[in-house]
Amino acid sequence: MKPVTDSQEHHNPQVGGLGRTLIVCAVLLAAGAAALWVIFNTEPGAEREDAVRQSAMGVDVTTPEAGTFRPVIQALGSVRPAQDVELRPRVSGEVVELSPHLAPGGFVKAGEVLLRIDAADYRNTLLQRQSELEQAIAALEQENGRALQAEREYRDLKADRGENLDPANLSLMLREPQRRAAEAQVNAARAAEAQARLDLERTEVRAPFDAQVVSRTVNLGSQVSSGETLAELVGLEAYWVEATVPLDQLRWLVFSDRDDETLGEGGSPVLIRHRTAWPEGQVREGTLDQLVGRLEAGTRLARVLVVVSDPLARQPENRDKPSLIIGAFVETRIEGREITGALKLPRELIRQGDTVWLVREGALAIQPVEVVFQDATHAYIGEGLAAGDQVITTNLATVKDGIRLRLRTAGGDIDNELVSQP
Repeated sequence: MKPVTDSQEHHNPQVGGLGRTLIVCAVLLAAGAAALWVIFNTEPGAEREDAVRQSAMGVDVTTPEAGTFRPVIQALGSVRPAQDVELRPRVSGEVVELSPHLAPGGFVKAGEVLLRIDAADYRNTLLQRQSELEQAIAALEQENGRALQAEREYRDLKADRGENLDPANLSLMLREPQRRAAEAQVNAARAAEAQARLDLERTEVRAPFDAQVVSRTVNLGSQVSSGETLAELVGLEAYWVEATVPLDQLRWLVFSDRDDETLGEGGSPVLIRHRTAWPEGQVREGTLDQLVGRLEAGTRLARVLVVVSDPLARQPENRDKPSLIIGAFVETRIEGREITGALKLPRELIRQGDTVWLVREGALAIQPVEVVFQDATHAYIGEGLAAGDQVITTNLATVKDGIRLRLRTAGGDIDNELVSQP
């Protein structure tokens, strides 16, 4: 084999091109790496501040009201008559006369004759009983005469013989049993005559009290029997409103049969409202009378009676007031006992778990309170709240002790000053 000479190596073009290509690639890779190093080492970085700046929540506040309060207990009730009677005759017969007032909705006076039953038979019976009485009196007078004659005969016999009879024989001789029997007949005849007179009087059926006629089941010419219902009457003097209240509210009520210095001898005042029937703003006044001794079957609430005088507003002083309707459902507002040493807040400001939200030193404070009583609109706080506390009225989306707050201004704008929190 012949060795390769320098002139042969110099003239081989493939070997020289491959070397140059490798050199160019190496240079390009080195340049790209250097450029990347420069980019990553010269990019600006974000700096974290030591505090986050944010706005405090704007809230409205109110202060509790201090004083002596009478809570109002609201309850639903139904109207009932205090006097309700079914008119029934004591004797039988045909109805021969009817009062024009004896009609549903009519008004009758106490003692007014409402209807008359045919009295002919009862007058005849009375005459017969009077005759029997006279006969019994005559028989008694005759027997008294026989007894006087027997007494004279006994005195004569005793004077002639000087003998005394034993009491039993003496009673028979003086006709004492016969006289007692005659007296008994007179008494029986008098009773029969009085009963006949009473039956005659009962043919006139009278109103037992001032009343309104609710219903009537008899007409002129009807044949009625003793004890049959003729009509239903309700008294005009007063109506009852039977309301139901929770058991835990009974201690705040004053009934008329209790001695209470704050309300006198009467019970708690009550305002009555019938929204569906009365114009807006019209009410009737009543008095809490007594507690019914049985709970409402379905709700287990206590039942109380409210008395409303002149329920149909017939007296001059009540002519401009609305009338109560029996069976109507009404609203009652019962004034309770005095609450002293408490603070009053709107009821909706009592939060979950008997707490209130306060603003203290610009932050939210969740304060537990003792709720003495709550009515439909207000809550009465015994402990846990001071008269000058700022109670939050705004509903907050986030509730946590210490959240920063800002009071709204009088115009309703919020002060947007930023506060820092670490």
